[in-house]
Amino acid sequence: MNQHADNWDEEPEPAETIRLHEPAPVHHEEYIPRDEVLRPLPHAVGPEKSLLSSMLQDPQEFMGLAMEEGMTQDHFYLPAHSQLFGFMADLFTAGHPIELVSLVQKLLDKGMLERVGGPAAVTDLYTYAPSSGNFRHHLAHVRDKWILRSMIQHSNETIAQAYDQPDEVAELLDQREAAFLAIRNQKDTPRETTLRTIVDDALDDIQRQFSGDQQLDGISTGFEGLDKLGCRLKPGEMFVIAARPSMGKTSLMMNIVERLCIDQGRRGLVFSVEMTSKQIVKNLINSRARFNIGQLARGYKPNKADLQRMQRSALDIAQAQLLIDDRSDLSVGQFRAIARRKHKDKPLEWIAIDYLQLMKSGSKQAKDSREREVAEISAGIKGLAKELGIPIVVLAQLNRGPEGRTGKNLGKPRMSDLRESGALEQDADMVGLLYREAYYAQDDEAKAASAGRAQLDLAKNRNGATGACPLTFIAELMRFEDGAPEPEPDMFSQPAPRKSRFDD
Repeated sequence: MNQHADNWDEEPEPAETIRLHEPAPVHHEEYIPRDEVLRPLPHAVGPEKSLLSSMLQDPQEFMGLAMEEGMTQDHFYLPAHSQLFGFMADLFTAGHPIELVSLVQKLLDKGMLERVGGPAAVTDLYTYAPSSGNFRHHLAHVRDKWILRSMIQHSNETIAQAYDQPDEVAELLDQREAAFLAIRNQKDTPRETTLRTIVDDALDDIQRQFSGDQQLDGISTGFEGLDKLGCRLKPGEMFVIAARPSMGKTSLMMNIVERLCIDQGRRGLVFSVEMTSKQIVKNLINSRARFNIGQLARGYKPNKADLQRMQRSALDIAQAQLLIDDRSDLSVGQFRAIARRKHKDKPLEWIAIDYLQLMKSGSKQAKDSREREVAEISAGIKGLAKELGIPIVVLAQLNRGPEGRTGKNLGKPRMSDLRESGALEQDADMVGLLYREAYYAQDDEAKAASAGRAQLDLAKNRNGATGACPLTFIAELMRFEDGAPEPEPDMFSQPAPRKSRFDD
């Protein structure tokens, strides 16, 4: 790379050049060799000088603004500009004053003065005197050029790695997609919202609450007991439903999905790492039609009413705005990319994931630690919920803690049973622990007495109440209903009939 010392106004020689990637020769007639072409990378030296000049003249105002906007050394094209900004940023972060004379002396003491162009170059920057009103415009211009350079760099890395023909093609695709998503994340720097705006928005929400606007509290789960606990699905929040295997957590999630996309007409996306999309739809049809598919194996012949219910259920589901992704090797990077694309095509109102521990992180740091991998996945899900401004329902597996309890606590889950990660408990806005008493019954009598009885214990609710929500589980339909099951009438407890005067 060239380093420019004294003349900052002349258009510099390219600090970097890019060699368009030429594929390795292949032995077939269609291959036509192409000349190598050298081109300068995108850059904007004038705006870079303008930014540095403003920072030198008023560091408290403009250094702070640049750092709030996420500017780094990488955004600058010229090495001298990059090193000068990095040195100034270190001083600003440490709370040291940035003043021309002392800055030159500190650069000299650190042996960096010549690397940034010498004293004349620093003085020339200071006297460049741009209009401070154009600072944000110039900053955006410099950032755009950095984005273009980054795109070129990542594209060339992608081409080179693709020609190496790696064994794990899916992993390479995930890595390269994540690299481009990282560029977009830095591009989409959130703008500061004034306190007055936040106060006005808060007052609007309070007034809507006074008027009884339930939509303000989020989307209904379709279960009245959960909604009364304040367990409505709110924008930007992550709702974790956790349970041991065979508790029916997938059924509960899909019952919520049914109410969201069919009964309420809300567009959403289901990620199913465990089940195929066909299995999901078949279960939805049978559950909504309240048809026990297991009867067919025992020789039951569906009647006309059964078939009508199934057809009506299938039609309802076919018309729903329900998207399903059933890839079995889903990484958190793929999850975020797919959700972003679907949301861009047409806004999503909710997302559901079955289930978290079957997802992968894809980062090198997480390969040696399952706990860290789950933490990265959890943080990625929560981050996307905030980014898209929609609720995400996530299923999670509990460890074997419930089985180790005795007496009345046998099988009852606790939040500490969340498997492999305390970060999941921290990231979640709501945590519901699903429990069915009959699963742990010690004998047939106890099993019969607790049949159908289920409970979702809302152990964490960041913006509402906690408590137990009773549910009814209909095992043959794989369906949960609101409230506890009604006790069957006891023939021996019925009141005796009134004696007629004709009886003797």
